[in-house]
Amino acid sequence: MNVSSPTGVPDDAYWQRPDPAFTPPAPPPVTPPARAPGYQGPPRTDPPPPDWRPPTISQPPPPRALPPQDMDALDDAEGSARTVTYGVGLVAGAIALILICLLCARAIF
Repeated sequence: MNVSSPTGVPDDAYWQRPDPAFTPPAPPPVTPPARAPGYQGPPRTDPPPPDWRPPTISQPPPPRALPPQDMDALDDAEGSARTVTYGVGLVAGAIALILICLLCARAIF
């Protein structure tokens, strides 16, 4: 990392406050550049003819009613799915526990 002053002066002169008697020279007057013609926007378009809209189609029929749901059958299906999920989790946990015990026993003995 280079932390030296950018002017190359090795002392702290770069970081000292300026002399209060020093007045900076006046900046040169700024003349605005000549303006070129800018973007005028897109050209105006002709209005559409009065019959430009497509013909309307008759209204579609209303949606059909969904079949009624059997809440008791849904509850039974959810209970069965929960039982299968817990069973698979218990079997996987038991297998993982047996493998961990085997690996630990092999490492200890």
